[in-house]
Amino acid sequence: MTLQWTAVAFFLYGEIAVNLILCIPFISARRWRLVFSWRIWNWLSPYWNKCFFTMIMVLIVLFLDAFREVQKYSGPEPMQDAKVNPNVYDHVHMKLFRAQRNLYISGFSLFLWLIMRRVVILLNQVAVTLENSAGLQAQMDSAVKAAKQHQEDNLMLKQALLDDEKAMSSKNQQLKLEVEKLAGQLRAAEAAVHKSRAEVDAMKRQAKGLAQEYDRLLREHNQLQSAEDKKDQ
Repeated sequence: MTLQWTAVAFFLYGEIAVNLILCIPFISARRWRLVFSWRIWNWLSPYWNKCFFTMIMVLIVLFLDAFREVQKYSGPEPMQDAKVNPNVYDHVHMKLFRAQRNLYISGFSLFLWLIMRRVVILLNQVAVTLENSAGLQAQMDSAVKAAKQHQEDNLMLKQALLDDEKAMSSKNQQLKLEVEKLAGQLRAAEAAVHKSRAEVDAMKRQAKGLAQEYDRLLREHNQLQSAEDKKDQ
């Protein structure tokens, strides 16, 4: 294996290891977000896209080169030469095997390189979604708590209104009883006044009759007095 393909193979092994670590179930997306927010990644972020697309281009070139080698050694001409010379046959199959191996290595490296980027993006998105959902859950809990508090306040206000209505009803009942009592007293007073007026009228009539009787007696007395004075003369 040449140096470039050895490097690609180690790169593939590294990608497999990184993807396996990223897929560990007990490491949550929030922890990965904390790891991705380290200062070193912020420092490397301006170069990350360039490095990513550069590796894609390199892997694509290597993949196409391996594919060309596979096509080259699986064509009819090398096979005809291999049938003539047995040593060439082994050499051609060895070259074909290496070309196929290089094709698989470069293809899987390219595939895992794209998968690894996608996994990192999804982990960040999941972490952000969890943070947003936690914030929304906190807001929802506070809203539910506020709604319960308002409901309790409404119940207390309704109870207070019912108590006030009961108190007003009892006061109104007492006032009605007092009004009825005062109305009875007023009727009794009116009856007493009417009776007093009747007695006063009767006394006035009696006094008037007495005055008339007095005047009559006084006239009779004056007549008798005048008669006696005439007899004495």
